[in-house]
Amino acid sequence: MSQEPLRTVVVTGGAAGIGRGAVERFVQAGARVFALDRDADALAALATELGGQVVPLVVDVGDRDALAGAARQVAAALGDDSLSALVCAAGVQRYGTVTDTSYQVYDEVMAVNVGGVFFACQAFVPLLSRGGSVVVVASVQAYAAQHGVAAYAMGKGALLSLVRAMAVDHAADGIRVNAVCPGSVDTPMLRTSAAEFGGGRSTDEVVAEWGRSHPLGRVATPQEVADVIHFLTSPPAAFVTGADVKVDGGLTAGLAVVLPEEAK
Repeated sequence: MSQEPLRTVVVTGGAAGIGRGAVERFVQAGARVFALDRDADALAALATELGGQVVPLVVDVGDRDALAGAARQVAAALGDDSLSALVCAAGVQRYGTVTDTSYQVYDEVMAVNVGGVFFACQAFVPLLSRGGSVVVVASVQAYAAQHGVAAYAMGKGALLSLVRAMAVDHAADGIRVNAVCPGSVDTPMLRTSAAEFGGGRSTDEVVAEWGRSHPLGRVATPQEVADVIHFLTSPPAAFVTGADVKVDGGLTAGLAVVLPEEAK
């Protein structure tokens, strides 16, 4: 794979799942990556595995002051240089309808999934160079929801509105802002849900079943989503901003209604 000029990238939620996939992809491309995550042990393991291109910062994105402090650390490390890209991948999956979601769960989802993106952008966008970009990890549940994810789906929908607003606000600065909207991805978050709702079946069996609901017949890998994230930050995507790119194996392209066999 050809190398690109060394860049500096910040990835929130960088220790696991799609965030980790993004860290690995940018390191592979030759970038220095500040990986933010609240899991100190997972961050340390990531930095050990990937080497000196990864700078681990223990940060809970639900803590606005912590994000601001991390931005000061990154700014000091940059010196006279600028940040090339910000990837907002941190998030939590919580379940509940609007009537049975507790105040505590609602507040957590909003603080991490929405506030964690908004305030990460507030902290790091001023460090971006002209030609830099932001990529926000949203979800297909910004378009269509499964049962019992009211707060989660609401938050992911809010992210798409934020991406459009930022794309307009920062276009004159030469900064592009886009979202990726994955379907099911084989991450620790998905596997935790599979274990919770599997009814005693193996996690692999449940994940495979969920994958079959996608027209491509499987769930995505974090690396497949990371490739799209990397593309959106790259020169070939220079005229792409305000977009939400579905990385969902065709999940939102079809309808659940299936014709009877005799009518096919």
